[in-house]
Amino acid sequence: MDLFDYMRANTMEKESPLASRLRPVTLEEVVGQQHIIGKDKLLYRAIKADKLGSVIFYGPPGTGKTTLARVIANTTSANFSQINATAAGKKDMEEIVKEAKDALGMYGKKTILFVDEIHRFNKGQQDYLLPFVEDGTLILIGATTENPYFEVNGALISRSRVFELKSLEIDDIKELIRRAVYDREKGMGSYDAVIEEDALEFLADVSNGDARAALNAIELGVMTTERNVEDGKIHIDMDVAQECIQKRAVRYDKNGDNHYDTISAFIKSMRGSDPDAAVYYLARMIYAGEDLTFIARRIMICASEDVGNADPQALVVAVSAAQAAERIGLPEAQIILSQAVTYVASAPKSNAACVAIFEALQAVKDHKTMPVPVHLQDSHYKGAAKLGHGQGYLYAHDYPNNYVKQQYLPDGMAETEFYRPTENGYEKKIKDHLSFLKK
Repeated sequence: MDLFDYMRANTMEKESPLASRLRPVTLEEVVGQQHIIGKDKLLYRAIKADKLGSVIFYGPPGTGKTTLARVIANTTSANFSQINATAAGKKDMEEIVKEAKDALGMYGKKTILFVDEIHRFNKGQQDYLLPFVEDGTLILIGATTENPYFEVNGALISRSRVFELKSLEIDDIKELIRRAVYDREKGMGSYDAVIEEDALEFLADVSNGDARAALNAIELGVMTTERNVEDGKIHIDMDVAQECIQKRAVRYDKNGDNHYDTISAFIKSMRGSDPDAAVYYLARMIYAGEDLTFIARRIMICASEDVGNADPQALVVAVSAAQAAERIGLPEAQIILSQAVTYVASAPKSNAACVAIFEALQAVKDHKTMPVPVHLQDSHYKGAAKLGHGQGYLYAHDYPNNYVKQQYLPDGMAETEFYRPTENGYEKKIKDHLSFLKK
């Protein structure tokens, strides 16, 4: 390294974004992700023992994929190379492979290649790496925000362990924010700033598990807020926090009354056929960072419980929306959920199917288990036919309209009615059909 390289490195270390300066150097400094780097976990042991094989880190932005790669770089005795798949080409990889072969052949030293955003590599680029990963020339660390089982070459996947990183918990984000504000070596402690508790809670919540978003907001707040004339400190209060992260504080505690009140209003608005109110409460939940999976589950339940057979397509729409939202993620997922919410809210309603199962469950609970009528019993298992099981059964498809009247409920319940279709939507057709069959 010459003088200019040294000066450039020093300058970048001092002037780099806060999120970069705060990156942990050791595993002990890493916040969150204890499900994969806890002291009893495989990844922790492999990094500590310097026995890491090829891995792929998969998870949302700001959860520590690059951080873990840097920790490995600081821990391992292997050479470490890093490229970003959005900018690197085949020539870059050829140079890294050549250096890796030289290091392995001359010094017996392994090379770890960290490929950030590995899903950006096309199939040909991924295929190029495969033989060198397979023969041990390279130990691959890939990082991706996309599901690697869809976006990464299956052959690379089979030669790597996939570790999924989760969005950081609120307490994890709060710890990082405190480090950012008060740490004098890596953070902004030298600016003599303080963060108020409500602003801390707000930033930790609305960052939605993305540490980088929270740290960028803190850096902007500290750098642009004037000092308080009374105590000379920079105060990061709620107004500063909202301005820096460009989100307004919404009264929505995910563990408190407001959470339950909002989801209750959301469901009741869909049930009450008010799509405007339903989509408003959907927006409130999305804005506040509510879990999309939780929202999607409530839509699916409402589609079955409150719409039911009045519009059987409602459940299809709700399930498809849940799958699509999970696959695509925000921000586009909000459009998909809005489509499902407005469809379910606008659909004709019937809870007849819901009532039917509850009444049937109550009947099972209240009465002893009655035997299945003989003609409905299975006649195929060993000896069943000799016992008369299945005798007298009438095969519906042998009769006009594919229907023949016979007893299906147990004796003593033959006239019991659980499902009572309404006159609403498609269920009226079901009701008319059942009435026709009973004539």
